[in-house]
Amino acid sequence: MTRTRIAVIGLGQRIAHVLRAMEDVEWDYEIAGYADPAPVGASILAERNIATGRAYADVTALLKDGPYDLVMIGSPNHLHYEHLLAAFEAGHPIFAEKPIVRTEEETLALARHLADVKTPPLHIGLVMRSMPIVRETIARVDAGQLGRIISMDATEHLHPEHGGYLARNWRRKQEWGGSYFLDKVCHDFDIFGRLMGARPKRVASFGGKKLFGPEFDKGPRHYSDGEEAYALRDAGWAGANDAFHSDMDVTDHQTAIVEYESGAQLSFHSNTHVSLLERRWYIAGSEGTLVADLVRNKLLYRGAFDRKKPEKMEWGGLTADLHNGADQAMAADLKKALDGEAPFPVTPQDSMVAGLTVMAIDKAMETGSVIDCAPMWAAYDKARQ
Repeated sequence: MTRTRIAVIGLGQRIAHVLRAMEDVEWDYEIAGYADPAPVGASILAERNIATGRAYADVTALLKDGPYDLVMIGSPNHLHYEHLLAAFEAGHPIFAEKPIVRTEEETLALARHLADVKTPPLHIGLVMRSMPIVRETIARVDAGQLGRIISMDATEHLHPEHGGYLARNWRRKQEWGGSYFLDKVCHDFDIFGRLMGARPKRVASFGGKKLFGPEFDKGPRHYSDGEEAYALRDAGWAGANDAFHSDMDVTDHQTAIVEYESGAQLSFHSNTHVSLLERRWYIAGSEGTLVADLVRNKLLYRGAFDRKKPEKMEWGGLTADLHNGADQAMAADLKKALDGEAPFPVTPQDSMVAGLTVMAIDKAMETGSVIDCAPMWAAYDKARQ
């Protein structure tokens, strides 16, 4: 097997962790070069003695120096569309971090491009698709163990340190990252749509900023052991120094309600400043109920008429980033896809549907109305044709 030659567009923190995960699963690769004026991920790779290759002045110069076996896009979200088009033109297989693009207009333009032009393979880093607990959940739903999905309650609650990072990182600005939901929980809505087997019909949402802002600054803050709060993670590219005095314009908490075309209903609650972490899915079907606890990597299932104790599964492998081995699983999936051994678990179309779903939710929050998704899906389907 030949060594994989990689070009990196946007050597940020996230793509650096993906590259480390690729090393964990014994990829044989070299980073031939990267294009990034501020490669904050370089220090993360240096911890593993992973060479970053040649620094190129821009994306055009990098891509001209191919061929490459893989182009990896880890740039801020507002650059994804531009960098995808450049990578398509170069003709090499692509891995791009989520979200696939940042706006509805970019989504429709990308859908038209994918329909009109033969492009190289494109894989999107919706990493939760590769998690063993998620695979198990999808498999049980597909096997009919839950019957018809009637309703679902889901959460993602972040530690204050994580919330503080988002308030300082480039993701704090809509012009760079899109919304909080788009960047952070498009993962979840990708899975929800897959479990429901349908697209959203109507959505509503409520949220805002009630945690991070000057009015909530109470001065010095420390954990009970004396360690300073909101300072454990480097803010990265274009970072702000203070979680409470940045120019953050995205929400720090949000709730969404979704009715799917199948008739199933979803409630989703997220908060960026909690002391009891949670990422949990409670799925209620006509024939059974399943709870997936993605923080503790545990699953419970019981049939509707079963009087025995619930069936339990536990994967362990807990990690500080709460991905619990998903990065390594995704790296293995990516290698299999490039080698032609198995399809990547998520398609560009899945990614676009997840993104549009979140964009509709954000529109509902901004307008204070229930959004009918039919016109959005009609526009998307037309673009795909």
